[in-house]
Amino acid sequence: MTVQDLTTAASHHPKELRRVYGAFPTGVTAIAALVDGVPVGLAASSFNTVSLAPALVSVCADVRSTTWPLLRTLPRLGISVLGAHQETAVRQLSSRSGDRFASLDYRTSADGAVFVEGASAWLECEIDSVHPGGDHDIILFRVLDLDADGTVPPLVFHASKFQRLATDATRP
Repeated sequence: MTVQDLTTAASHHPKELRRVYGAFPTGVTAIAALVDGVPVGLAASSFNTVSLAPALVSVCADVRSTTWPLLRTLPRLGISVLGAHQETAVRQLSSRSGDRFASLDYRTSADGAVFVEGASAWLECEIDSVHPGGDHDIILFRVLDLDADGTVPPLVFHASKFQRLATDATRP
């Protein structure tokens, strides 16, 4: 089944689906690893926590992606939960051409996972399983290592725009 077949088979127009799906805010992540010594990655706003025991998270990748096939064969992947100040990094990681890591600060693990510096959280993962989900693959990752910087607010994707969380000045 092609993406066109899926769109035609849907009971709602894709623009309407995007509008309604956009009512739910999501975090924005970078999924990345070294491929032949070069950082390769993509941006995803479909990141979700799944389980505490075992530690599992999920991300969805477009089946038309040319980057996901490169990443799905690797033993370790880095997931960076991008910070509110990293909108430019998201746009760069979402680009269909050019060096997605040009001018981005990043670090790597011993096993080749790539993490974007300045993110609000980092997870080193291995792929647990991949499931078909329409025009996306649903990837379940097993978390091997993780860290977070509570001082960095996350970037949020809501209503088809990048947003920042507002602080509640009335809370102590």
